[in-house]
Amino acid sequence: MASTFAALHHPDAGAPLLLPNAWDHASAAALAGQGFAAIGTTSLGVAAAAGLPDGSAATRDVTLALALALGQGPFLLSVDAEGGFSDDPAEVAGTARELAAVGAVGINLEDGRPDGTLAPAELQAAKIGAVKAAVPGLFVNARTDTHWLDDGDGSGFALGRETIRRLDAYQLAGADGVFVPGLSDPARIAGLVEAVDVPLNILYSPLGPPLPALAELGVRRVSLGSLLYRRALGAALETAALIRAGLPVQGPAPTYDEVQALVRPGGPDRPGATPSEGASW
Repeated sequence: MASTFAALHHPDAGAPLLLPNAWDHASAAALAGQGFAAIGTTSLGVAAAAGLPDGSAATRDVTLALALALGQGPFLLSVDAEGGFSDDPAEVAGTARELAAVGAVGINLEDGRPDGTLAPAELQAAKIGAVKAAVPGLFVNARTDTHWLDDGDGSGFALGRETIRRLDAYQLAGADGVFVPGLSDPARIAGLVEAVDVPLNILYSPLGPPLPALAELGVRRVSLGSLLYRRALGAALETAALIRAGLPVQGPAPTYDEVQALVRPGGPDRPGATPSEGASW
């Protein structure tokens, strides 16, 4: 399964892997029911749903529990593990082993820290190397947050010296893919595709290039990050506000039976799993 996930980053037709990100069992099962062969987790969604801060290494147990729930699902699972939940490469490798043991085929490791700084590139490379040594088949997607921070050389975030230095170090350490979130300028994306030797992952932005344009630029993976979680939360707030204002609620929503079907053997496509008669939302 791990090799299948890696192969999705090298499509014959050129279309990048579109990786939606789930935050619980129901969201993952619903996405799988829509035909997504691979699903990631979103660290923000997982943390917020548990009432914990994102990016602060507070969600290791919650993340492992979710991976246990999702790892045997009918899809390939990649887990957002923040910075590995530790600055000890051996502990990060231990977490990777646990994730792989419950069925994860990929892991996302980031160098951004909650205080707005970056972890030393050498430390991040050591984490990547430790993970690859411990679980060689696990797809490591190495994320650098330089585009969200000023790397100090005045040449622009995406193609700045610090971005390239970090991506080079992560590739040499064994990263299977690299991820530069926040990057949406087509010229910079194209330049970064040329600058790296492994698949480039871009975070989808409603204000950035659409999927076909990203494919033309050579992007191999497009993540949705926390977007689905934030939109789901927004829809809940909008619905409550409409009802409070005495206004009609519009838009699709799964029925009670459809949500129930997500947790039953066979999922939403099992025989007999049909929406409640007359129920539109």
